[in-house]
Amino acid sequence: MAVGARSGRDEGEERPDDAEREAEDGGAEARPHRSFWKELPLLIGIALLLALLIKTFLVQAFSIPSDSMQNTLQRGDRVLVDKLTPWFGSEPERGEVVVFHDPASWLAGEPTPEPNFAQTILSKIGLMPSADEKDLIKRTIAIGGDTVECKKGGPVVVNGKELDEPYIYPGNTPCDDAPFGPITVPKGKIWVMGDHRQNSQDSRYHMQDSTQGFVPVDKVVGRAVVVAWPITRWATLPIPDTFDQPGIGNQTKATAMGLGAAGLAPVGLGPAALGLAGAVPVVMWRRRGLTSGTTGR
Repeated sequence: MAVGARSGRDEGEERPDDAEREAEDGGAEARPHRSFWKELPLLIGIALLLALLIKTFLVQAFSIPSDSMQNTLQRGDRVLVDKLTPWFGSEPERGEVVVFHDPASWLAGEPTPEPNFAQTILSKIGLMPSADEKDLIKRTIAIGGDTVECKKGGPVVVNGKELDEPYIYPGNTPCDDAPFGPITVPKGKIWVMGDHRQNSQDSRYHMQDSTQGFVPVDKVVGRAVVVAWPITRWATLPIPDTFDQPGIGNQTKATAMGLGAAGLAPVGLGPAALGLAGAVPVVMWRRRGLTSGTTGR
């Protein structure tokens, strides 16, 4: 009888587990749903962090400010530069369009754009390069160990092979304005030229500099792989077939880079947009978790 009496329960009597469950549900229902505006700082913070990582290690956008790479690149084009590949020890290949830091005051005397307030802030947190940084874009013609030359009236010759250069600006000659060579490119250096040959202050014009016109590989920022803007100009930047001749051919087929004679203007929009795109799913996932907690289910 004692056991039977103990197992019985008044209808109004509350079981301990029922009380605990109601307490949990009540606590969940009482948890406030955070508004989008409260989540916005988190979204911005994640976007900035992702943009910083993308800009530092993956890809960066640059604006073309000059005509030295016409017609491959036009003034005002935005190119995306692959910065990841060099981290794995890859070096520029012949035919690639590359962005590189000014190796020996090539841009001396060129005006430096005055950054606005937003650009100054972005450069301080690493989302844009400093206005003091000067970068250029050119096509890699020869790499370490190559012999390159170009006589007046003739083509560019690499390792004894004449280059057919359909990318040269219409009406230009390969090098009549500044013939050179033969020159052997030192290891760890590259020889660069603009596609608009008669409007490009490239390696030919800096042979008396401390670098003798060569660009150290460690000065290369990365490869320009695509024209991203304007949309009507969207295009990839492949390596021309002329660089695949026997005796010249690149060991691996890669995508070309690009720059110009004048300094490049870095653009923060590319990494920032990618960072924002990456941050949105994270915040939405977090908000979904909070919403699930609110319902208690």
